[in-house]
Amino acid sequence: MNNNLLWIVLLLVNFTGITFSYLIFKKTGLYIWIAMAAIVANIQVMKTVEVLGFVTTLGNIIYGTSFLATDILNEKYGRKEAQKGVYMGIFILIATTIIMQICLLFVPHATDMAQSAFQTIFGFLPRVALASVIAYVISQLHDVWLFDKLKKLMPQHLWLRNNVSTLLSQLIDNVIFTFLAFSGVLPFDIVLEIFITTYLMKFVVAALDTPFIYLARSFHAKEI
Repeated sequence: MNNNLLWIVLLLVNFTGITFSYLIFKKTGLYIWIAMAAIVANIQVMKTVEVLGFVTTLGNIIYGTSFLATDILNEKYGRKEAQKGVYMGIFILIATTIIMQICLLFVPHATDMAQSAFQTIFGFLPRVALASVIAYVISQLHDVWLFDKLKKLMPQHLWLRNNVSTLLSQLIDNVIFTFLAFSGVLPFDIVLEIFITTYLMKFVVAALDTPFIYLARSFHAKEI
């Protein structure tokens, strides 16, 4: 199975996963998904692949679904519940980073086989970790704020507020993370290429999540 087909499969698995998480566990399922996405996206981003002719990192799909989760929360339960989801994601991301950095300090036993893999996955530079947290906080809170504003201005156009808020917020996230993490470390042309290809992937994910937010809106109509 080639990367292009695998990318489509991964996209469908993520969208299906968040849909069932909400269907089965209701609002709690979205909070669970946001927490999981915050961790998994930062692990997946370590892997570089070629998809649709672009060299990019993994993590764009599941990270994009965290915006979908907050948009569903915003649509069904209001801005405060969506902000709560963002704060949960921030807490989980910071807590996981701190815990795993402490774990890396342990001296491995002679029989240990995991230290090198741990170091590769979790031994990222503080600059990259800081860039990830800053980008997450600003972009996610912007998404919640803008979705809420658009909901008041155009209550009948869910597809428009979902796409506009997510695409603009993903752009903010991409600018902050890419340039904070890689400026001065990699050549500018490489940084620019990472920025463009990563945002193109996020753009596609954001555009394709529209049917799923409509599907999610139909669930739990009587839930308080």
